Amino acid sequence: MKKILVTGARGQVGSDLVIALRQRSGVNQVIETGRRKISDIGEQPIPYQVLDVTDNKRLEEVIEHYQVGTIYHLAGILSAQGESHPDDCWKVNLEGLRNVLEAAKSYQIKVFWPSSIAVFGANTPKIKTPQTTIKEPSTIYGITKATGELLCQYYAHRFGVDVRSLRLPGIISYNAPPGGGTTDFAVEIFTEAIKNNSYVCFLRPETRLPMMYMPDTIKAILKLMEADPALISVRSSYNLAAISFSVAELVAEIQKHLPNFTCYYQPDFRQAIADSWPTVIDDTKARNDWGWQPSYDLPAIVADMFAHLLDPQFKSFDDKYPKVLAQSAPTKMMYSTTHFC
Repeated sequence: MKKILVTGARGQVGSDLVIALRQRSGVNQVIETGRRKISDIGEQPIPYQVLDVTDNKRLEEVIEHYQVGTIYHLAGILSAQGESHPDDCWKVNLEGLRNVLEAAKSYQIKVFWPSSIAVFGANTPKIKTPQTTIKEPSTIYGITKATGELLCQYYAHRFGVDVRSLRLPGIISYNAPPGGGTTDFAVEIFTEAIKNNSYVCFLRPETRLPMMYMPDTIKAILKLMEADPALISVRSSYNLAAISFSVAELVAEIQKHLPNFTCYYQPDFRQAIADSWPTVIDDTKARNDWGWQPSYDLPAIVADMFAHLLDPQFKSFDDKYPKVLAQSAPTKMMYSTTHFC
């Protein structure tokens, strides 16, 4: 049985995706990689390899050693970090992706790669942002994602690489710390609310962005990857949406659980990044092509986040993964076709 390789496996998405993949395929079938050495946790060693995705020779060594058949390529530098380190952002995000696509071409590997709403820009329609529209990203991160989408489309059409992608919105989760994105406020606010009963937000209260809870993110990735190739009409990246809310709306929902919680606002350079992004995404294409449907609204997200942060033994979140993974790929149907953070 071919192995599954996850780059950037200890990041926000990778931390949860690896859990889900191992529940589905077994611990030894999923190979984690990252740029740093780690210590094995627990009695059973976990398959982990040190890997810099810009090193194509090392990437091929790992692929050949484990007989990899699928890569979830999550390694990358996010929006806020990218603005501070643009050269590194370009190198990691684009050279790393091209190395993965080249390996996929040579070894006939199936690939998932996350794009982002950061591909959009100030001239993009902000309400019901369509699948095909003006992009013009304003950050180096967004530029790498927009370029990456074109690379994925090129390798799919030119070389037949089975690469699939989602334009991820902001993601809320509790398993891993924020990774330097503009939507990190929606994760930081929970831990600060519990720790200090207050939070200083780097965005204005009325700022509204597309967001998603991690279980929905994992469900979307797996559902896309399990879909019949004939259903995949978009080989650049699918729009993906769940909910949109303002910072003030999130604060109000948190105050239902912590009535004395206070949020202060000190917008910084990330405000301009957020202002360039859409507020509501049209993901009709993903819904029609392979049956995407989110499960969590804002009250459910906030309640589940507090349940886990206040009680690490709370299991309802984790129990959802087997249910998600048990879902079969969508039945093949006929559809019309068109084409983090």
